[in-house]
Amino acid sequence: MVEIVYGVAASLDGFIASPDGKLDWLAPFAAAGSDHFAEFMNSVDAVLVGSRTYEEMLPMGGGKSFGKPCYVFSSRKIVSDGPTVTITNSSPEEVVADLERSGVRRAWHFGGTKLFTSFRDAGLITEYSLGIIPVILGGGKPLFESPGAAAKLSLLEAKPHPSGALMVRYRVVAG
Repeated sequence: MVEIVYGVAASLDGFIASPDGKLDWLAPFAAAGSDHFAEFMNSVDAVLVGSRTYEEMLPMGGGKSFGKPCYVFSSRKIVSDGPTVTITNSSPEEVVADLERSGVRRAWHFGGTKLFTSFRDAGLITEYSLGIIPVILGGGKPLFESPGAAAKLSLLEAKPHPSGALMVRYRVVAG
């Protein structure tokens, strides 16, 4: 079975983007997570992302910047920025089945609360890897849509950084 890791940074009050959709609040903490991010990227074989997040990534190198197969979920017509980027309107279940057939063992899902909710509701998320950032945004794009599927979790790792950021990993417990 393919492991699907929901990996994202969130403010202490549970937002992944500010009210205006910006991520600039993360910049002061980027260095704190650089070692973690490199290690994390070495642990995954593919990247799964929503179309709006993908479009925000284009000025920074887009999906090809990961150096791994990148699957962009979209019901709109958008253009791939490279040979490692696949634009798909398939369901999460169909894409995960394709990943399994292609030998992918672990994939990183980030960006797109709606897309994440579809993966979570289908029971496809196996791990949560969160960077909890010591900032209170007071509003914005939430980490989780509500209501959502309940899940029992088991702590795998908690690692504080001098910046105050906390990296935590949880495994989804079956049952």
